[in-house]
Amino acid sequence: MNRCLPIRAARRARLLLLAGLACCCAAAPLAAAAQPLQPYIPPASGVARNFPDAAQRGTLMVTSTAEAELDGKPIRMAPGMRLFSPQNSLIFLHTVIGQRMRVNYLIEASTGMLLTAWILSEGEAATPLRGNADTLERNFRFGPEPDSNAPALR
Repeated sequence: MNRCLPIRAARRARLLLLAGLACCCAAAPLAAAAQPLQPYIPPASGVARNFPDAAQRGTLMVTSTAEAELDGKPIRMAPGMRLFSPQNSLIFLHTVIGQRMRVNYLIEASTGMLLTAWILSEGEAATPLRGNADTLERNFRFGPEPDSNAPALR
């Protein structure tokens, strides 16, 4: 009782297997090319971005990949610092070295390092920043209430 395949049958099986693999490898790029590519559509410029309440506004100039100037003062950038373009895509820091940009930014509370910055479009730069000192409203008044029945202090 011989349990091994004859030599010719083993060669034939090996050749058929290799031929099948070759056909699969040749057909894979053709199948990928048959699928239509989805065009990249950048976000509309009219889409408003939501900035955190703690965001501040200033002028940023990147001096190196680890340091920058924020409103003329030197500041270190956090190791995970992210810089977003007006289209909200990430920008590599080394590509904007030496350029001044109007940004909204976040400072990391524990280290004081620059954590995130968003480069503003012209429309975003023109709108006031929520919570900014220029738009701060107070909820107290000086003086008596107009409808108060209490006598005025003299």
